[in-house]
Amino acid sequence: MSNLLRNIIRLILFVLLQVFVLNKVPPLHQYITPYIYFLFILWLPFSISRSGLLLLSFITGLCVDFFTKTPGLHAAACVLIGYIRPFLINLLMPQQGVEFNYREPSVSSLGFSQYATYAAVLTLFHHTWLFLIQSFQWGNMLYVLLKILGSTIVSLLLIIVIEIIFIRKQKFLTNT
Repeated sequence: MSNLLRNIIRLILFVLLQVFVLNKVPPLHQYITPYIYFLFILWLPFSISRSGLLLLSFITGLCVDFFTKTPGLHAAACVLIGYIRPFLINLLMPQQGVEFNYREPSVSSLGFSQYATYAAVLTLFHHTWLFLIQSFQWGNMLYVLLKILGSTIVSLLLIIVIEIIFIRKQKFLTNT
């Protein structure tokens, strides 16, 4: 299967899972709102250009905004993590670059601790930006901070479960 087709299917599945399953689950608590649709952005190939990454991040967020009737909230959060992702990958990888050996970020390409850091940082940025824009107030900052923390923890647990259940087999790329 080509990379383009695989990524289109991933985008559709993640958005549908978010909209029709996770958004329909009754709230676990007032502080927990799990989001996993942005995992599509985390799984995009290393070789994608910065402008392509930002465009796909915007489209991903816009798809969720369309279904949830939120005017650009998810698009803004997705563009933020799309912008931060290349910098974070450069910080977490050795200078020889895993991106030359593997196609996309995963547990097998980065290792569990680096992948967990990668996912945690981007999830925290996504949720912080999303909930700050959503609340748009500083009066009840403790509520917003607890919602960011609770949602980030639950979303990370879901991401780890998805990584364990759906192991992405990647070929080791060589120059020959």
